[in-house]
Amino acid sequence: MAKTKSVVTSDLSPVVMTELVLPSHTNALGTIFGGVVVGWIDIAAAIAAQRYARSPVVTVSIDYLHFINPIKVGYTVKILAQVSYVGRTSMEIEVNVEAENGITGDCRPATRAYLTFVAVDQNGKPRTVPRYEPKTPEEKSRKKQAEERRKARLSAYHR
Repeated sequence: MAKTKSVVTSDLSPVVMTELVLPSHTNALGTIFGGVVVGWIDIAAAIAAQRYARSPVVTVSIDYLHFINPIKVGYTVKILAQVSYVGRTSMEIEVNVEAENGITGDCRPATRAYLTFVAVDQNGKPRTVPRYEPKTPEEKSRKKQAEERRKARLSAYHR
């Protein structure tokens, strides 16, 4: 079994998933069901969290899920998931979704969400994940914003 790093820097690649919106994914208006998008977001984020932790992970929360622009039947959807914050056993994953009209080439942001995952051991108990040390100004900014979201999330939870 490979040994995991105790500190992870920015050498991990983000997860990119691509999906085609089919009629079975859409409502009577020809736009995608929100639940389909949420499912794709959860899968991409879980892959990013598992890749980071090198461990099974479970979804704890989905925050700030915003549907920005409609996604129509026939569009191509790109889901980008990346680690934005790491705690002792948890990780926040930022997910951005873009919708592309393959005929016109028009590409627009469609959805954004932040998900929290916890790494678990073989018994389903939380386990420690490697520390994260952002290197670039963008990574440092993303981490700072994630820390603020975490404070708000924990504050709301403990009311």
